[in-house]
Amino acid sequence: MKEMKPPSTKPPAGGKPGGLNAEIQSRIGHQLRAMYDDVVRQGVPERFAEMIRQLDSQEAAARVTSGAPLDAKDNGRD
Repeated sequence: MKEMKPPSTKPPAGGKPGGLNAEIQSRIGHQLRAMYDDVVRQGVPERFAEMIRQLDSQEAAARVTSGAPLDAKDNGRD
């Protein structure tokens, strides 16, 4: 039987194996930022803001009932 060598683990001349060069990374970054900025500018729809307010008020009421401090931040939304 003939011995088979494992594939070379040396990175190509441009950097990491399978990596993208700096120009491509930069272009991807610019495109992602442009898309993300557009989403951020849209804001939160009023119906979602209202649902969050309702959940927050229900949570505050539950804390009052349970005796937990009102300023406790254990819900992950700061």
